[in-house]
Amino acid sequence: MDERARSVVVAVNPTSGASDSGAIVDQLVQRLKDAGLEPEPISDIAEINRRSSELLDAGRLRAVVAAGGDGTVSMLANQLKRGTPMAVLPLGTENLMAKFLGVARSVQQVTDIIVAGRTVQLDAGRANGQLFLVVASCGFDADVVTRLHAARTGHISHFSYAAPLLATIRRYKYPKLRISIDGGSVKLTTRWAFVFNVPRYAMNLPIASDAQATDGLLDLCTFGVRGLVQGVATLGAVLMRRHRNLSETEAMRFKNLRVESDHPVPYQLDGDPGGVLPLEITVDPGCLTMLVSESWPS
Repeated sequence: MDERARSVVVAVNPTSGASDSGAIVDQLVQRLKDAGLEPEPISDIAEINRRSSELLDAGRLRAVVAAGGDGTVSMLANQLKRGTPMAVLPLGTENLMAKFLGVARSVQQVTDIIVAGRTVQLDAGRANGQLFLVVASCGFDADVVTRLHAARTGHISHFSYAAPLLATIRRYKYPKLRISIDGGSVKLTTRWAFVFNVPRYAMNLPIASDAQATDGLLDLCTFGVRGLVQGVATLGAVLMRRHRNLSETEAMRFKNLRVESDHPVPYQLDGDPGGVLPLEITVDPGCLTMLVSESWPS
């Protein structure tokens, strides 16, 4: 990275994660200043986009820091100019991209990563045109996410999922999903579908533990779950890494697919509600420029 690139836009999501996020951002800003960089904390997405684009074009942008959860990282990836270097300061309820990159909620670690300026190019998925970095899913968990965000008024924690989870358990009907893969070369019917770009999911569930973000492909895993009892059994199989042996589970890599249903099935992207089916997903190879530690590739 060009050493003349000293400016760092710290993109702050004021509703992400715990209420102490502001103090952690302040610490990062001070550490960056101490390291001789020029941090600019900004919370307005339009201003983040404008300022980062201006600095990138001038050759002065070292990084845009996504200070928040996976939704914050995903939102920035969708807004920023392609080629914008991004770093992650994990402050959200879920920080799966940060875990994938080996980044903890450590101001010093994030500062060191930005100072070093080491970047890698990672794939992303596009769902109905919108980028997702970690995972897209259709079915039960997407219904939970949709219910949570419909009632959300501010900061959330893992406990915030309890009420929407119970509501989904009581009401979700597991409608059929029809999936057409790579132009129809493969077709299947299922009840719950996940598409992974990186090998991470909530609670570290190893649904697609061999997914890679540099292979130009996305990883599909589907389950034929029809109710709570079968869902619990499938969860147990996932925890024991035996879910791919289940008769109604399919797993494969692909470049594009389409998911449809005769019912209004919700989908979620990186922990945020995306809408309802139908859904077109494609891979966007190498579209992300991410800052990583020197040890991350190993």
